[in-house]
Amino acid sequence: MLQAQDVVKHTYMLYIEIQNKIAPIAINAMSEARKTVLQSLIDYIQEKATKNKEIRLNFICTHNSRRSHLSQVWAQAMAAKYGINNVSCYSGGTKATALFSAAKNTLVATGFQIQKLSDTENPVYAIKYAENSAPIIGFSKTYDDAFNPASEFAAILTCSQADESCPFIAGAEKRIPITYVDPKTFDNTPQQEEKYAERSMQIATEMSYVFSRIKL
Repeated sequence: MLQAQDVVKHTYMLYIEIQNKIAPIAINAMSEARKTVLQSLIDYIQEKATKNKEIRLNFICTHNSRRSHLSQVWAQAMAAKYGINNVSCYSGGTKATALFSAAKNTLVATGFQIQKLSDTENPVYAIKYAENSAPIIGFSKTYDDAFNPASEFAAILTCSQADESCPFIAGAEKRIPITYVDPKTFDNTPQQEEKYAERSMQIATEMSYVFSRIKL
């Protein structure tokens, strides 16, 4: 097996539209309180990266429709951007619904290329962030769905309701609450597009900070 010092960074050039959208973000301008919240995730990823082990992150929210998907997609993209290899990001909920259209549209507006693979009540999407990247498969599912890892993963709770209703997550090595305000509050209002974009950029900023801190 490769030793940690033998690991070669393989970075991906994100689509230019995504690069332009994230160019203004200032990761060091985040509050110290928020950096403290993210430190447990940084520590988990760093420990795995140092040992050259697979890094599996499962982002969990109640309905797996908004925040957990945005977190999964941005985490995978930022891992690629910073050359943190062996990262596989997943998402799930305490119940399955569907990837909400406003969350999907926000990613499209940011520059992600999304292809619908199935036209059902719970569509399956292929989500790409770079020309040569493998697509992220996005659809709503429970956190313990067979599509997600069964062991050796970190469970990242992106909403307080999921944190409270999941006192135990089988197979998780670490449970990390990183909660976000739900943009659902603004559904079907004039502020919907703005608020989804705002939440997406917050998550992008924080995932950028997390992966920028990992040393190989």
